[in-house]
Formats: sequence, structure tokens, C-alpha cells
Amino acid sequence: MRKTLFGAACCAAATALAMPAAHAQEVDPVTFSLSYTGEAAANLSGGLRRDAAYAGQVYVGADVDLDQIAGIGGATIHAAITNRHGENLSALAIGNNTSVQEIWGTQNTHLAILTWQQTFFDGALDVEAGRSQANIHFLNSPLYCNFQSNSGCGNPTFVFKNSNFTYFPASSWMIHAKAYFTPEIMLHVGAYEVNPDRKRASDHGFTFSTKNATGVIVPWELSHSTDAHHYIIGGWFDRGDYADPLRDDQGGVAILTGRPSATRHGRSGVYVRFDQKLTGPDSDKGLSLFGVAMTNLSGRVEESHFLELGLVQTGTFAGRDKDTMGFLINDQRFSDLAMERMRAVGGQPRRHQYMMELAYGAQMGPAIRLSPNVQYILHPDQTGAPFRSKPTKDAFILGFKFTVDAMALLRNIKAR
Repeated sequence: MRKTLFGAACCAAATALAMPAAHAQEVDPVTFSLSYTGEAAANLSGGLRRDAAYAGQVYVGADVDLDQIAGIGGATIHAAITNRHGENLSALAIGNNTSVQEIWGTQNTHLAILTWQQTFFDGALDVEAGRSQANIHFLNSPLYCNFQSNSGCGNPTFVFKNSNFTYFPASSWMIHAKAYFTPEIMLHVGAYEVNPDRKRASDHGFTFSTKNATGVIVPWELSHSTDAHHYIIGGWFDRGDYADPLRDDQGGVAILTGRPSATRHGRSGVYVRFDQKLTGPDSDKGLSLFGVAMTNLSGRVEESHFLELGLVQTGTFAGRDKDTMGFLINDQRFSDLAMERMRAVGGQPRRHQYMMELAYGAQMGPAIRLSPNVQYILHPDQTGAPFRSKPTKDAFILGFKFTVDAMALLRNIKAR
């Protein structure tokens, strides 16, 4: 099945590339996307061992304007298939719970998106339903993926540790809606199927059954947005099953007994986040500050809070208007339950894990972006090496991320 789906993805990619340049323009009824993202990382010191890993993603997508094709005003169909491949350096050489390559996860060929989007009342209400993920609609910002670490890009990872928040490209049934009270003030609410089958390595996204679903997760956000800032309060109500972070099904410590973790139901959390242009508020260039603060409200969870702060400068040098330079730092604080679990096997865990990244993004023409980066993990957690008897050494990682937009490359070639 995997080979068949990968072949389908390749055929779709070839079809997109073969289209005349006019079909790649946004004014046309069908807009195609074809890109490749690669992320390499090497652990130069600390962690569990020195090692290197590479992960990549092929993305093939299409947006179909049903107004132009079928006369259905305000309607658009979105579709995307991904192929992810490669290895996870954090699992191989660091042992912590947050990847230093955000492209890692769902390493197969996958139907990532198949949705119908419909606007009403001149765009005051925007509804999308079908197969997709919570994390591409909520708790994200274009600033986050100027970085490679999954602690920042594509979303603050606290939400995945403490809830069934669904993540790209593992798709499930969903619906979300945006209501604009004014051009600046928006309420955003969604509901996403919670189904452990969708996270299995063998799942390819083409299984539409809700068998084995355990509930839904409902994320929400209230935002005030302008060209210069976004101020957002949000959260989630998780009405799905989850594994207890400490206890087994008979009340013992699961990591010691080897028995299945106890199944719990229902969690919730809240966050505030922002980004603010500090310079150049009326320009694409300038310095932006962003931050996130998250905590859980109910349930038995792995982490008790998450704090993040970052800076991104766009237009770093003369003639390099789209280049970026950024720095972020975040603090992941482990819960009492997680600390008890790690201590139960004789470990010496630290309460806080701090992840930092300094990244430069170089835009090489319209189609290629190169992003070398350095990352530092202070007090890596021992999730991936639970029986280690001494603390994991701080890790220093050299990373390199690149993206090739094949459709932009094609348009550039046709324009010459």
C-alpha cells in the first residue's frame, strides 16, 4: 500500500509540474502546490551520543475554487498528500521528548488534507470541514517555522504532550469555524476526531472510518489582529481517552510493572500568545517579538507549563529583504507525575528542559530557502532513555533546513 500511495503522490507531482504556468497562478480555478522540505541535524556534544540524522517531506497539494468551476460562491476544496521519510535525531542521540527536526512524524505517504471550505456573509463567517488537523488551524504563526526545532515549529509542543491535539499530516474528521466580529476581532472554534488509529505508523490517511474513536478535542481562540500584531487567548477541551503518565491499569507504576497504562478521559488547557512588530510596522521588513505561555487546567498530564519567547528580524542586510535571523528559547516544566515516573526507575531528572535555537533563513530566489541553525538543549529530559541512572548531558546541535518550492521554480523558468 505504501508503495502504491507514494506512486500516486509522484504522479500527482508530475502532473502538477506538467501543467502550463497559467495553472499555477492564484487567479485560476485550481492552484497547485509542490514542495520539498529537508532537515538535517547533528549532535556535536552532550545528549546520549554523537550522531546525525536527516528527515524530509514531499508536499503535493491543490486548492480548487468552486466559484469559478461550479458557480458555488465562497467555496473551495483543499487537498494535500505528503510523503515523509528519514530519522529522528532526538530519538537516536538525545533521548528527549521534543524533536530537533520539526518535519519528523507520520513517516509515510499520507492523505493529509481533504476539506471543503465555505465562507458566508461576505466572509464574516468561514467554515471548513473534512479531513485535516488541529495544529494547522490553531496555535500557529508564520514566525514559528523560521526555526527547525519542534519546540517552536510548527506549534509549541506542550499541547501535544498534554492533549489529543491532532497534528499534521495525520488527518482525521474535523470542522472549524471563524467568526469575525470586526476586521480585527475573531472567535475561532473547532472539533477534531480523537482516534488512536490515526497515529499508527501504518495509517495512510485514506481510512475514513471512525471505528475506535474515543471522542473529540475542541480547540478555541479569541484574537485581536492587525498587520502589526496578533494577541490571542486560547485553549482546548479534550474529550478523548489518554494514557496515564504514571499509573498502570491496576494502580501500580506502569514503567516498573510493565502493565498497560491506565486509561483516563478528559483534559483541558489554556494559553496566551502574541506577536508584535517592534520596527517597520507597515513593512514586510522589521523586528518581531513573539511569545507563548501555556498551562493545563484539568487531567493527569506530562508537563505543567510551557513558556516561550522569540525574536525574528526580517530583511537582515541590504538587498536581502526576505532573509530572516531569529532566536527563540522555551521552558518545558514537567509535572509531579512525570517526575515521579522518571525517579521510580532510579533516574535523576530535572524539572525544567530549556530548548534554544539561533537560525538564519536565506531566500535564494523565489523558490529556494536555506536555513542553517544551531540549537542547545539545557537539561534534556529522559523520556527516551528512562532507565538512565545519571542526568543526560546538555546537547549542542547543528541543524540545516531547506525548502524548494517547485511551483515557484517552474513559474520563474517559464517567465524567462
